[in-house]
Amino acid sequence: MVVTRKSLAPIAILLAAGLTLSACGGDDDNTTAASPSASASVPQIDAAAFTADFSLMKQLTGLASQGKGKVGVLLPDTTTSTRYVQYDAPYLKQAFETAGLSADQFSIQNAQGSASTMQTQADAMISSGATVLLVDPLDPGSGAAIESKAESAGAKVIDYDRLVTGGPADRYYVSFDNVKVGNLIGQGEVDCITAWNVSKPNILIMNGDPSDNNAKLFAQGYHAVLDPKFSDKSYVKVGEPAGTWTPSVAATTFQQQLTAHKNINAVVTPNDDNANAVISVLKSGKTPAKTFPTTGQDASLPGLQNILTGYQCGTVYKPIYLEAQAAAALALYLRAGVTPPATLVNAKTADSKIGKDIASVYTTPIWVTSENMNDTVVKDGAVTKEKLCAGAVASACTAAGIS
Repeated sequence: MVVTRKSLAPIAILLAAGLTLSACGGDDDNTTAASPSASASVPQIDAAAFTADFSLMKQLTGLASQGKGKVGVLLPDTTTSTRYVQYDAPYLKQAFETAGLSADQFSIQNAQGSASTMQTQADAMISSGATVLLVDPLDPGSGAAIESKAESAGAKVIDYDRLVTGGPADRYYVSFDNVKVGNLIGQGEVDCITAWNVSKPNILIMNGDPSDNNAKLFAQGYHAVLDPKFSDKSYVKVGEPAGTWTPSVAATTFQQQLTAHKNINAVVTPNDDNANAVISVLKSGKTPAKTFPTTGQDASLPGLQNILTGYQCGTVYKPIYLEAQAAAALALYLRAGVTPPATLVNAKTADSKIGKDIASVYTTPIWVTSENMNDTVVKDGAVTKEKLCAGAVASACTAAGIS
């Protein structure tokens, strides 16, 4: 058959009609034209782009206006770390407000160390119209129960800071890269042992609470750095007692270990509060500065001051304003019924209890010492110079160039 220009005309008309139908959606199940997640109007927020001035949250005002219901935030306590009161709660509030939520569209509660209180708070949030819950649990079991109940009521759930092992498979997780946090702690210990001229390092490893998945990830990170040192006999691991996030328990454990093993001359401490407890024992025994390395995380005021005065090697600074904004942004996407972009949900985290990978948002931690303290935590406003450099720390601040 010879195809002429004239015979092509009806074919062209049919093709054009087919293209028009396709562009309108037709019956094609693969079309994304009507999907909110594919809409050009959906902001493509990048997890690496949040800043200390919260300016990126202003790009989410349209998303906030589309959403329905409230966002509930459940924080665990005020004792295992001061961060929840000092940083998380105010930063989350600032993030939501900058994005345009009014005070009656979100609620931030602290369970004060009680799992039953957190469940009661969660129930109240759901009853009052919460469509998204951010959960930082006291333990995985109670956290999973809260999330399961929330999902059965139609709410979306986000693990905040700690992975809720055993939680719903379709939840999200927002945190820092916690294995990286552990890597920084381990490398910080190694660098400090060298800088402080600790010969024949005999290290005690103190972990966080074993029920906290983050504690396991931290330990995975610092063991990756330190285990080769133990294997080649350049360092000795004296012991690794049961972990805790309670400073008073950490102090007792350390005192017992030091009494039993007088050769201990360095310790891995998993956060600033536990480090401060250990340092109080060292000071009571008249241990001089820059002789007995300890580590930490959270960039707390006591931790930073211990670094400046030579009792702590460094701290992992997790700019919580980054984590808070990432969590608030993710909550706004879910509240609006919009699939969050891959630039925000940038990782996966294994939940070994359910055998699933959880869609995750990771932000980046920083190791802080006296050398970079001024350019990190002070510059970011995480701590003021006036508080940091008060009293006996003033001269150490001057030596560190903090202004």
